[in-house]
Amino acid sequence: MRKRAIGKKAGILLFWLLLWQLAAVIVQKSYILVGPWETVQALVRLAGETGFWRTVAASAGRIACGFLAAFLAGILAGGLAWRFPFVRDLLEPVITLMRAVPVASFVILVLIWIGAGGLTLTISFLVVFPMIYQAMLTGLAAADPELLEMGQVFRLKKWKRLLYLYRPALMPSLLGTCKTALGMCWKSGVAAEVIGMPDYSIGAELYLAKIYFETADLFAWTAVIILLSVCFEKVFLWILKALGQPFGGLLREREAEPRQPQPV
Repeated sequence: MRKRAIGKKAGILLFWLLLWQLAAVIVQKSYILVGPWETVQALVRLAGETGFWRTVAASAGRIACGFLAAFLAGILAGGLAWRFPFVRDLLEPVITLMRAVPVASFVILVLIWIGAGGLTLTISFLVVFPMIYQAMLTGLAAADPELLEMGQVFRLKKWKRLLYLYRPALMPSLLGTCKTALGMCWKSGVAAEVIGMPDYSIGAELYLAKIYFETADLFAWTAVIILLSVCFEKVFLWILKALGQPFGGLLREREAEPRQPQPV
């Protein structure tokens, strides 16, 4: 079954690559559209240049740090807002503002206030934070009231309530939101780099490729962004799922084991 699923995905990918190549052949203008083979050639050439890996590491590091900072801050702020209604009312105008203001406006303001150095990290944070914050509120509010009441009756400690009652209700909302937030983080972070052009950034390379009509380089850098985004998403969601089930598998295995009779 697994081999069949892998074969199906490979077939779909091959179909779209062939369609892409066909479109490039029909257009026959490399400054408008290049095919997958030209993109691979450009990617190999760029990977051999001195500053390529430094640029990739710098952009990926800034975007990843912005996402992780927003994730931790969103969890903390969401938990406090759910626990204390005053905090929720206090943060509501800020969250609404962060959702409504266009990313381009934030980019210009950040460039004025702190410059291009902290642009990518700040924009990634501003895009992700309200999404994680809302996911926390939604997930915590979805906890089963009957289970919470049972926890109060049996006087469960707060950390046990958080681990066994709130965590199962929170994880679906948090996982679903993180999938969207990760994509938005990379899109907005690179878009901010295209405008601000900080040193050693993928966005700056995209802008230069556009200026010099290096369409193959443009596609190659886009492929790099996609690969980085997919890899980071897979790793982060795997860690989040693992943290969402602390010791669960171990406990189930122990409970499933039959008790051995004690020697007389």
